[in-house]
Amino acid sequence: MRFRSLISLLFLLFFTSSAYARFVSLHPSSTSLISDGIDGGSNLDGGSGSVIKTVVSAPAEEKEEACEQTYGFMPCTKTALGNVFLILVYGFLMFTAATYLSAGSELLLEILGPGIVGGLFLPMLGALPDAMLIMVSGLSGDAATAQSQVSVGMGLLAGSTVMLLTVIWGTCTVVGKCDLRDSIAVNNQDTKGFHLNDSGVTVDIWTSYAARIMAISVIPFVIVQLPQMLGSTSGRHLSVLVALSLSVLMLISYCVYQVFQPWIQRRRLAFAKHKHVISGILKHLKQHALGRLLDDEGQPDEHVIRRLFETIDANKDGHLSAAELKALIIGISFEEIDFDKDDAVGKLLQDFDKTLDEQVDEEEFVRGIKHWLIQAMGGAPSGPDAGPRTMKFLDNFHVQTKREHALLGDNENGENDEEGGEVADPKWVTIKAALLLLLGAAIAAAFADPLVDTVNNFSAATGIPSFFISFIALPLATNSSEAVSAIIFASRKKIRTASLTFSELCGGVTMNNILCLSVFLAIVYLRGLTWNFSSEVLVILIVCLVMGGFASFRTTYPLWTCFIAYLLYPFSLGLVYILDYWFGWS
Repeated sequence: MRFRSLISLLFLLFFTSSAYARFVSLHPSSTSLISDGIDGGSNLDGGSGSVIKTVVSAPAEEKEEACEQTYGFMPCTKTALGNVFLILVYGFLMFTAATYLSAGSELLLEILGPGIVGGLFLPMLGALPDAMLIMVSGLSGDAATAQSQVSVGMGLLAGSTVMLLTVIWGTCTVVGKCDLRDSIAVNNQDTKGFHLNDSGVTVDIWTSYAARIMAISVIPFVIVQLPQMLGSTSGRHLSVLVALSLSVLMLISYCVYQVFQPWIQRRRLAFAKHKHVISGILKHLKQHALGRLLDDEGQPDEHVIRRLFETIDANKDGHLSAAELKALIIGISFEEIDFDKDDAVGKLLQDFDKTLDEQVDEEEFVRGIKHWLIQAMGGAPSGPDAGPRTMKFLDNFHVQTKREHALLGDNENGENDEEGGEVADPKWVTIKAALLLLLGAAIAAAFADPLVDTVNNFSAATGIPSFFISFIALPLATNSSEAVSAIIFASRKKIRTASLTFSELCGGVTMNNILCLSVFLAIVYLRGLTWNFSSEVLVILIVCLVMGGFASFRTTYPLWTCFIAYLLYPFSLGLVYILDYWFGWS
């Protein structure tokens, strides 16, 4: 169906651009007469040739200037309505390119998995349509033409960032909301309706990290803006070069982080599971110690711990073997999480066994349990009443470890958010992925320039600044596929899918701020253009820092937060208009 719709649009463009009209030429010796094409050599006054007098003769200066066709054959028009139609057509083609790139990327990820593909190729391919439009906006014509058209690229850059963090962010919060219990969303439970505080979404800790990276990625914007902030004109070209170098460095660093992020996540998740095992064992020992793991002074009670060792030592040989530790773990109910029991035993031996003899003696057990208790107490004060409060701080430690595990986004029940199993034919899927990627890239490259030209023609026909057209319209074309995918994914109402959704939004903005900005800065620097986008940079900074700062330090977004996101969109448009046309910022 996609290919048929694409072919239909291409045919429409072909026939639109192939309309011809027959011109009648003026007689070479007269400007007021038109020859009928029969010229027997007689003069105009009385020969055998006939002439037709013109009805209307418009002066040359009143004739409408013809629009310039992109590539010499793409359709164009000077009318507002015609340009609206062309924007819709070219926008749909860019949307189709983004869809093909997204589908090809997912197939490639399915075959090759995360790492290089997920960390390097997918973020770049997702930002490719935006980067193409930004590139052609600054490469057309001479420097003066490029300076006038580059505002289209800046409008797209700012519009994509603002749309992802406002309209799409708020919509994902609404469609993904679940009931909040103890400040954590309950999967697939949505009974509170539109309650502003008791309904919302919860994401994992990796989403907070993605939001922090997004907030940091605005630094090149600040650097390129420094000369104008300081009122200097001499260092503008240098600031563009410095910002370009930094953005490229940040792009490389971000891709490296994305490549190694799955490994980091597995390590963090394994540590969180180990802490949860520790808390479970301490709670189990607490119940068997009759509430006296701590003495009256709030210190670990060695006498009670030694008695617990004797209880666990089933064969009474004075040592705890790996089998006895495994029996202890199996006897404790860990319903909240799933983990490898043998791996947990290995980590317990690492904590306790300092002699490396693959067993734990009584002294090692006492030292290990005391270390665990001190870790569980944290900075809690000890005192004469600490003993009776043992169960309370152990319960708090258990809840804390469970929450840390949940926020790391483990797929604990083995559920797969993506249906399906093994790939049926990896070779065919790889070929299909490559074809989709090539087709998407080709469409984006072919129709980016005509779309930019159409936006400028529409701006000239209506008097609306091209920045506002590209700010509102172009992100709908280049980000629609990503937006629809995010909203559908968020609607599954799970912590895991919400985490992936908002992480992707933050990642998309990060790529805008470093990859697309790198392209933009390279064009400005190499073509010697002037950086005069103070109001646009301010809008990007405000939206990124507000939403990034909010998401950096909390993992639950109550429903009321969607209003902040929604309001930032009209605020951004209004701020740019006021600063540019009331205060004359540039």
